[in-house]
Amino acid sequence: MTRAALVPELYVSDLAASLVFYLEVLGFQIEFDRPEDKFVCLRLGEARLMLEEARSLSKSTAAEFESGEWRVADLERPFGRGMNLEIEVEDIVATDQRLRERGIAMLLPLHEKTYRVGTERLLVKRFLVADPDGYLIRFSQQMKRETIDPSDR
Repeated sequence: MTRAALVPELYVSDLAASLVFYLEVLGFQIEFDRPEDKFVCLRLGEARLMLEEARSLSKSTAAEFESGEWRVADLERPFGRGMNLEIEVEDIVATDQRLRERGIAMLLPLHEKTYRVGTERLLVKRFLVADPDGYLIRFSQQMKRETIDPSDR
């Protein structure tokens, strides 16, 4: 197991429901877990994500914070406001189809988007979906990368 430099850890309200979504619907695999802590580390390709069932939806007390429960405010749906997690996949169309077959509502349907990255133009296909607690997950696949003519910036 290679340790990633950044692995988001998300508090969830119901770990069992989140695992159905992440494992059965999205196709993640369990990297490791600690059932006694209601904690799991998941992997999809090179992406890693940790989920922990919150012991409470209320802001952590000083004692809870000291013991590792880092809820800086009350947890309310949608969780993760202001954040979205981009996960690059090898086959965006198959990922999109798997979610559609399970009746998962898309917040932003599959579409193409072009970005300028330095001196290159990057074409990606992407879509946006919310997990059971409202965390935004943006799946993407790079389709094309080309150098930009300096006069075309």
